[in-house]
Amino acid sequence: MIRNYRNLRKLLLLAMMPTLAFAQQNNLKQYVKPLIGTAKMGHTFPGATVPFGAVQLSPDTDTIPYAVNGKYTGDVYKYCAGYQYDDPTIVGFSHTHFSGTGHSDLGDILVMPTQGKVQLNPGTADQPQNGYRSPYSHANETAEPNYYKVKLDKHQILAELTTTKRVGFHRYTFPKSDQSHLILDLTAGIYNYEGKNVWTVVRVLNDSTITGYRQTNGWARTRTVYFAIRTSKPFKNYGAKYYDKNVQYKGFWRKFNQEDNFPDLAAHNIKMHLDFDTEDQEQVMMKVALSPVSMKNALENMDYETPDWNFEQTVKSGQDEWEKELQRFQVDMLNKEDLVNFYTSVYHANLMPTVYMDVNGEYKGLDQEVHKAEGFTNYTSFSLWDTFRAFHPWLNLVDPKRNADIVSSMMAHYDQSVLKMLPIWSHYANENWCMSGYHSVSVVVDAILKGTYEGDAEAALAACVQTAKARRYEGIGEYMDLGYVPDDVNGTSVSNTLEYAYDDWCIAQLAKKLGKEDIAAEFSKRAENWRNLYDPSIGFMRPKDSKGVFRANFDVLDTHGQGFIEGNTWNYSLYVPHQPEQLMEVMGGQQKFESYLDSLFTMHLPDKYFANTEDITREGIIGNYVHGNEPSHHVAYLYNQTKSPWKTQERIRQIIRNQYHNGAAGLGGNDDCGQMSAWYLFSSLGFYPVAPGENVYWLGSPLVKSASIHLQNGRKLEVIAKNQSEKNMYVRKALWNGKEIKDFKINHEDIMGGGTLEFVMTAKPKK
Repeated sequence: MIRNYRNLRKLLLLAMMPTLAFAQQNNLKQYVKPLIGTAKMGHTFPGATVPFGAVQLSPDTDTIPYAVNGKYTGDVYKYCAGYQYDDPTIVGFSHTHFSGTGHSDLGDILVMPTQGKVQLNPGTADQPQNGYRSPYSHANETAEPNYYKVKLDKHQILAELTTTKRVGFHRYTFPKSDQSHLILDLTAGIYNYEGKNVWTVVRVLNDSTITGYRQTNGWARTRTVYFAIRTSKPFKNYGAKYYDKNVQYKGFWRKFNQEDNFPDLAAHNIKMHLDFDTEDQEQVMMKVALSPVSMKNALENMDYETPDWNFEQTVKSGQDEWEKELQRFQVDMLNKEDLVNFYTSVYHANLMPTVYMDVNGEYKGLDQEVHKAEGFTNYTSFSLWDTFRAFHPWLNLVDPKRNADIVSSMMAHYDQSVLKMLPIWSHYANENWCMSGYHSVSVVVDAILKGTYEGDAEAALAACVQTAKARRYEGIGEYMDLGYVPDDVNGTSVSNTLEYAYDDWCIAQLAKKLGKEDIAAEFSKRAENWRNLYDPSIGFMRPKDSKGVFRANFDVLDTHGQGFIEGNTWNYSLYVPHQPEQLMEVMGGQQKFESYLDSLFTMHLPDKYFANTEDITREGIIGNYVHGNEPSHHVAYLYNQTKSPWKTQERIRQIIRNQYHNGAAGLGGNDDCGQMSAWYLFSSLGFYPVAPGENVYWLGSPLVKSASIHLQNGRKLEVIAKNQSEKNMYVRKALWNGKEIKDFKINHEDIMGGGTLEFVMTAKPKK
């Protein structure tokens, strides 16, 4: 009888299995863990947002200023995304955040629900009772796509957050109190310092509606954020306080008491409190809409995107958007941890850049004028030094329409630029000039050559050429005259030279396609400039001064002050992605090149060599290979041109297992607006764009057992890894639509046409 029962139970379970599998396939968001990367170096945020949304409503866990008495405070670097997992308190919930960056800004319009005596000071982590911040526990915290929830222990308030594209939607469950408050701290920000707020305006329109704007001078020099706020319950009272210092002239506004129920506020620094009576477990909701253009547009954005107070429906709508993005990819992997890493990487690669225009199509341009996006969605926040490598090629593969809009946004930036340059690192109608290279060139060229961008290719080429000839920018004049950036002109002379040379190669490829032979010849010659800084006497790239003399005191292991940005010459000497075979020849041929790669991955880099570099930590290093920073992301694939391509397969699996995990500290370095995640996605599927601008991917070692990717053109890419296992990391044979691939490369056009990429895996390398 017992045996029959067990057999019946097995049959029932077997009958249910297809249903369970189908349910999992239709709930892929369960594998997304927004808390991954929120500890240590990942710099991701855990809060609510929709794909590429203009609002990122997320908790901030401290208020460390960027500088004190004019001196940089190093600990602020941990708070590029506002949140650090190990912090014991939450300061509040602000509406704008970068994901994974190594520098920061934003953190606009911080909201914190409180009860009891009004406190407008945030207090400190060790004494939260002295301010509005609150202790919290991760046991009472939930982070999902477009939904965040946490219990604020000090106030006994449950906070829930969700969003639409341009609106942050809050729901707070209060205890019974006649002193319940919503604090609006309009002085708060990320990478904040005294004087960052240029001006703030608040207009209280009625007992539940507020509009305003604030302008800041930070990483973005002139950034203005307009907002509109509504509460689901009228506030019984409100107040404000100015925190301006040394104001010489205050005019005649002093006739009013502006701290108590005064509706027309303006100052550099303003904090407000909205007061309510609440019953036990009463929910008070708040909507905060943003606009780059005006308060009027912010109200229109709110009315259009959140016409009612249905919090659950807003959560569901946003999560449905996320599910749609995730459903592009059906993957079978070795374990649940891999599924979590894969779908969380898809999530992180759908956060930035962000939509930067109102529902009516208006946005503020680089010229600080109002424009209307005609025929495209305008985007902002381009971390191009990072994202040109894999993130934008990823979009060209899986979301070309969006990348076409991004290129259109870059071209609009160029048209609005008085300097006539494509973006370097831009956000919120500003160019912040961060990092090196002019890598928008790579993004534009790659999109045109892959058929993604169908705009005016000749205008795009002209913009690329103009940008590459901006003599006054970071050594470009000397680079054009001498063939390299001199060490005595620029502190990151070698990395600049190498990155300019790659970008110049991209320009040459586009010029060839368009039949511009003179431009192609000019930039093909410039693409060779990397040779001018290779020192054969030591076998590395090395800084050289304006007289052509290599720097005498040079440390090949140091990542600071040696002519490179965020890396050492061991890593950067391999940064010639456009001419890897020529580089190998210069470095001594296949055997010596392979030995170089072997040493890079196996040697030890002592801590002292990256002690002064914020972006490089032990977590992101394998040997001396720095995966936590982007310049090395193509390096493991370079074994493919040696006599041991199996080492590419071995290193790819090693990097995946070493650098990507499920915990809060699950990223070995800054996610950098999706670049770390895009590397993981490409590499998990078994191929990678070593040189964007070339319509070729280099093969590696897939992590998936199988994958089905729904391409935007209606075709499907299938990836199959036969005999896949933890030990079977090596590829015995790779086939495209049944035909064996001999050169470890596959064309973009072939993939976009649909088909099956098949790997036959084995535990022994094919030597």
